[in-house]
Amino acid sequence: MAEFTLPQNSRVVPGKEHPRAAGATRTKTFKVYRWDPDTGANPRIDTYHVDMDSCAPMVLDALIKIKNEIDPTLTFRRSCREGVCGSCAMNIAGTNTLACTKSIEECGDEVRIYPLPHMPVVKDLVPDLTDAYAQLRLVEPWLKSDSAPPDRERLQSPEERAKLDGMWECILCFSCTTSCPSYWWNGDRYLGPAVLLQAYRWIADSRDEATGERLDALEDPFRLYRCHTIMNCTKTCPKGLNPAKAIAEIKKLMVARR
Repeated sequence: MAEFTLPQNSRVVPGKEHPRAAGATRTKTFKVYRWDPDTGANPRIDTYHVDMDSCAPMVLDALIKIKNEIDPTLTFRRSCREGVCGSCAMNIAGTNTLACTKSIEECGDEVRIYPLPHMPVVKDLVPDLTDAYAQLRLVEPWLKSDSAPPDRERLQSPEERAKLDGMWECILCFSCTTSCPSYWWNGDRYLGPAVLLQAYRWIADSRDEATGERLDALEDPFRLYRCHTIMNCTKTCPKGLNPAKAIAEIKKLMVARR
């Protein structure tokens, strides 16, 4: 009988439980993934009891309060706090989302927070997005045109512009990509929902003149066709977008040009 074991230092162990603040009467428990590459220790789950009477309503507010008042070693990314930059994407209560737009009240009595799944971890809640951004560069997400530039902006009709709705809003938080089982197993070759959504955003743009070239770059057994329409990407997108539909549109164009 085969016996499988986890790699060394990969097992998550119980961590430190920080005491409740003196005088706190209404607290919420946060269990947060912690890992420091400099120590060589196993990742752990630390427990924090946050006084909700002095905490703003979003999960990011609680993380900032933990870092400022309880444990300054906690590491996470954040910037805009308005659901625009995508920096604070993480797995909260079992769902990939943005900490700045996720209400604490939606998370139940105990809030579990992990980094985005199936990504290398830099430290604590910070994922390494190096490969994801390299894949984004591969689809060249900018306007490509061989025509002489006009004297003013490149115009679109309202109907042409409307075709970009549901794609330009993507903030590249990679919540969708890291929720995709196909990306978990083939992340080195499959481009994933976020990048393919960006690819179709430019394929669908009436001002772009490189549709054939863009489709050629995606005509690969892994880059595009590892999508099996599981729909995790659409379900988890914090902006309410539909990457699965964009991927399906690319596949339809592949068939049409044959």
